[in-house]
Amino acid sequence: MSKRLSLLLFLAALTLSTTAQTTADEVLGIARKVNDYFMQKYEDPTVPTNVKKIRPSNLWTRAVYYEGLMALQAVDPEDRYVDYALTWAKFHQWMPRNGVNTCDADDQCCGQTYVELLPYTDMTDVQLTKNLRENLDHQMVTANPKNGSLYGWWTWIDAIQMAMPLYMQMAQLTGDKKYVDHGMEMYRWSRNECGGGLFNVKEGLWWRDADYVPPYKEPDGAQCYWSRGNGWVYAALVRCMNVLPPKSKAYKELKKDFMLMSKALLKCQREDGFWNPSLVSTNYAMPETSGTALFLYGMAWGIQQGYLKAEQYRPACDKAWQAMVKDAVHDNGFLGWMQGTGKDPSAGQPLSYTRIPDFEDYGTGCFLLGATEYYKLLLP
Repeated sequence: MSKRLSLLLFLAALTLSTTAQTTADEVLGIARKVNDYFMQKYEDPTVPTNVKKIRPSNLWTRAVYYEGLMALQAVDPEDRYVDYALTWAKFHQWMPRNGVNTCDADDQCCGQTYVELLPYTDMTDVQLTKNLRENLDHQMVTANPKNGSLYGWWTWIDAIQMAMPLYMQMAQLTGDKKYVDHGMEMYRWSRNECGGGLFNVKEGLWWRDADYVPPYKEPDGAQCYWSRGNGWVYAALVRCMNVLPPKSKAYKELKKDFMLMSKALLKCQREDGFWNPSLVSTNYAMPETSGTALFLYGMAWGIQQGYLKAEQYRPACDKAWQAMVKDAVHDNGFLGWMQGTGKDPSAGQPLSYTRIPDFEDYGTGCFLLGATEYYKLLLP
């Protein structure tokens, strides 16, 4: 090979590697596009959802969207984002879905965004959180009649993301450690007791609920670790640690599980950058956007905190982002390969680039969480 040809090949390779580098501005532009698609399609945030039945717009699926919107607002401040969220929260009177006596984590998820909206209101924290505090205080003295446990409400791992960060936010606002203590007891019950323990410490992954604990197996004989379910827990750990004192016992306990999960998730990422709906199984082996976005969220955060080694986890983040941009994000901001609501890898199948899931809101929220944290990772 001539020196000239060698030089040309080297320059071509250098050009390819340079063009493959994603910039923070590019990430933010795509996040805006995805969010604009949603805000334009669902222009009035007070309108109930209508998927098989009418549900108020502060249900969990919409609440997760607002988690992503507030994450976007933190890096890309826009009055329209705040106005959209405030219109929603005020319409629901800062109330958990189904009132102050609910003990369902899905009903409490909206409270996380209510709390984050406090700086954009003229309300005191006591005024804004009155309903939320009454709700959590009620749950803290109410045993689950199905299992008799005061802490036994989070029987499915999605609930950890829906409600646990709210307990930590309330502790931060009120200065009352009882919220941290109770939230951690509920977390430990799910982790160690529900179904014999939903967290497989040896493998660093979670079974979605007691129905999926062994002897349950996927058709290929592998464990059933649902991607988005594990994504919910992974994101919850981050959201809780973001408001807990780093030297606190609770923070250290959650960080330990975060590290175990990170190691496990790194091992089962697909070559194309996505994660399967079933993390370690060949059953339904395909891209899935919501879990991938949540794993990107956690890994990008972990690198920034210095907990995850960049040389190991940065390539995983880059691959995940590039995969979603290439194979999930449409030109108009719609997200493909998004699994619909459900509780295991079989839900909403078959997934595809063009299939619209039953709810679009939580998937957009997951994507915005991942995108904004990756954006921060890329900042100079």
